[in-house]
Amino acid sequence: MKPQITISSLDAERLEDLIGALRPDDATGQALLDELARADIVAPEDMPSDVVTMHSTVRFAIAGSGEVRSLTLAYPKDMAQLPDGISILSPIGAALLGLSVGDTIDWPHPDGQLLKVRLLEVVYQPERAGEYFR
Repeated sequence: MKPQITISSLDAERLEDLIGALRPDDATGQALLDELARADIVAPEDMPSDVVTMHSTVRFAIAGSGEVRSLTLAYPKDMAQLPDGISILSPIGAALLGLSVGDTIDWPHPDGQLLKVRLLEVVYQPERAGEYFR
């Protein structure tokens, strides 16, 4: 079962525009649309501080490996400026959006196996920093 997710109205609007620019048969775009459809949409000012939003930097653990990683969730156009960026159009990027600290998700690894990923911390979140119109 997927955890409940929360997305800001600003992120939802921008993501709908991004998805609209993709090919209709784009699987990641469809997965993102599905995520938006099941999300609680809130005003940026009302975003809980422990939720992953666009441009958030997060730390997560990969179960069973002891590996902890830190990534910044980004739009494709911003990836060149972010050495730790993960595109919202990647499977893990789409899966991280809207999660709260403590949530666990399945991350499809390139080799086909599913890894369990647990969100440890939202290191930086634009909304928490008062950046509502980025």
